[in-house]
Amino acid sequence: MPTRTNHLPARPAVRSGTGKKIVKACTINKSPEELFRFWRRFENLPRISRHLVSVTEISDMKSHWVARSPADNTVEWDAVIINEHPNNLIAWESTPDSEIKNAGSVRFEPAPAGQGTEVTVSLEYVPPAGKLGAMIAKLYGEEPELQVEDDLNRFKALMETGEIPTTEGQPVGGDQKTTRRKRGAK
Repeated sequence: MPTRTNHLPARPAVRSGTGKKIVKACTINKSPEELFRFWRRFENLPRISRHLVSVTEISDMKSHWVARSPADNTVEWDAVIINEHPNNLIAWESTPDSEIKNAGSVRFEPAPAGQGTEVTVSLEYVPPAGKLGAMIAKLYGEEPELQVEDDLNRFKALMETGEIPTTEGQPVGGDQKTTRRKRGAK
């Protein structure tokens, strides 16, 4: 696949100084080619992100995203790839009519000493409802920095082991005081 760069729109999706920027990275013990291939099929991304409901590829360069908001509603936006270097970089931005204004990139670079691939996600977005929306998200425990970090950790686990660790289906411990009283009250 050749390197592609779209013509940038006259106005960026996230104007300078208006968005919140997040940069997170991790090293994954797989090749850049394998990681790029998984990520580039955007339909795969809800497997690693708890907040993504779905991603639908509209064309080779455009996709439709649906995510869960902190209030458990959904938000939607379209994104366009603005720069792509196979096995190295995917950069995107939301379309002007999108509900969520965002732009970002993911880089896949060989880690030092042949220790896999350094994956770096850089994301800039305008929180829905501005600063108030960001405060509400924090109240719900929805820290975007932690979400991106969690998504990268889930990506690492899936790519290295073939599965994402979960506690679903595991027994939950009962209240210790209640358990002790029941045992002692024969």
